[in-house]
Amino acid sequence: MDTQVLIIGAGPTGLTLALDLSRRGVPFRIVDAAPAPFAGSRGKGLQPRSMEVFHDLGVIEPVLASGRFDITMRAYQGREVLREWDVHEGRHPTAERPYARTMLIPQFRVEQVLRDALPQPVEYGMPLTSFTQDDSGVTAVIGSETVRAKYLVGCDGGKSFVRKELGLSFVGETHEDLRMLIGDVRISGLDREHWHSWGSRADQWLALCPLPGTDLFQFQATGDSEPSLALYQQIVRERTGLDDVILHDATWMSLYRTNIRMVDRFRVGRVFLAGDAAHVHSPAGAQGMNTGIQDAYNLGWKLAMETLLDTYEAERKPVAEWLLGMTTAIMMSGNPFERRGDETLQLSLSYRTEDGPGLLAGDRMPDGITDQGRVFDLLAGPDFVTLDFPDGPVLVRPDGYVAAIGRSAIDAYFSANPVTQLHHRRVAARTAA
Repeated sequence: MDTQVLIIGAGPTGLTLALDLSRRGVPFRIVDAAPAPFAGSRGKGLQPRSMEVFHDLGVIEPVLASGRFDITMRAYQGREVLREWDVHEGRHPTAERPYARTMLIPQFRVEQVLRDALPQPVEYGMPLTSFTQDDSGVTAVIGSETVRAKYLVGCDGGKSFVRKELGLSFVGETHEDLRMLIGDVRISGLDREHWHSWGSRADQWLALCPLPGTDLFQFQATGDSEPSLALYQQIVRERTGLDDVILHDATWMSLYRTNIRMVDRFRVGRVFLAGDAAHVHSPAGAQGMNTGIQDAYNLGWKLAMETLLDTYEAERKPVAEWLLGMTTAIMMSGNPFERRGDETLQLSLSYRTEDGPGLLAGDRMPDGITDQGRVFDLLAGPDFVTLDFPDGPVLVRPDGYVAAIGRSAIDAYFSANPVTQLHHRRVAARTAA
């Protein structure tokens, strides 16, 4: 084998998977067809659960330094402020939920943080042109090179070559009537403390959101024409009605068509799909980049241990189905910027197989303070961890979800999955008074 895991696509999903594999000592290559990193802010909202993932991966500090939590929505008619509101009003960090609200951060900055943390570079200008698989591995042609890998993971976006080559259906629908012009632009005449919006009618809507750590705003407007600087300038002039709000230039522009689709299989043999390659949906609620990050986080430890790989599809497919329904409901509500429910923070997502009160197997392990330190710090790293609390032990998976509660259940888990015990450590964690 040339490598154990070949990752196709170097967006947030592929980079998260690469970083997780690297800390486990798993040989990998990550390639991308593009000649250079993507420079646009296709996504700009990082959810609390993704921040918890980045805490575990050791990159939370540069991520936090690059974004902001405290931006207020502001709706206008011309220069008049009609309304101000906070989408996450009343949400504050707690011991169990240290990241309480969505953070604004441009996608290209998230990708840069992840790239900087990798021990080896992304290989750009390396398109995947074909692959075949057999019982022992995958043979792929990337660029002019043939590579043999034990597993291949398609993280190559909504137009995924990997998905198409597998012959999988991308079931769903395209909403031709829901199109949006987006881009990264430089504008004068607006403060950077608010997310500005105009237009009481859908066909007159315009939003301009400052991108933290840059001099850019993300431009969002209804429309179905091909993007151009002149068109964007015209939209700003006409929809704001202001002559002192001036769009000067754009670093990236795109016409977004709302697709709501997903595959019926996340795995075919030794080939897996993750992120937009497996599911695409409305951008409402800032879920796409985050769901891809968490797909990768679910898959990484399973690829490393080469066990429980079938549970990747079993656990992530229901999440994708829920995601498509939830984001579509937000978009169709007519109020996509209203206050968010807890479900958009992705902290309540669970892999439970049974219902009941309190913490159960499959739930996210909450943070907290013990006499040994912070729970998330105790869990950090590539292993299963048993936290020995006074009222009984809790076995936590490498991705921060509870595997089993109680000594007999933990013993049964290890008996059913013996490989996992080789990647296990125990911590006595008495809760601090």
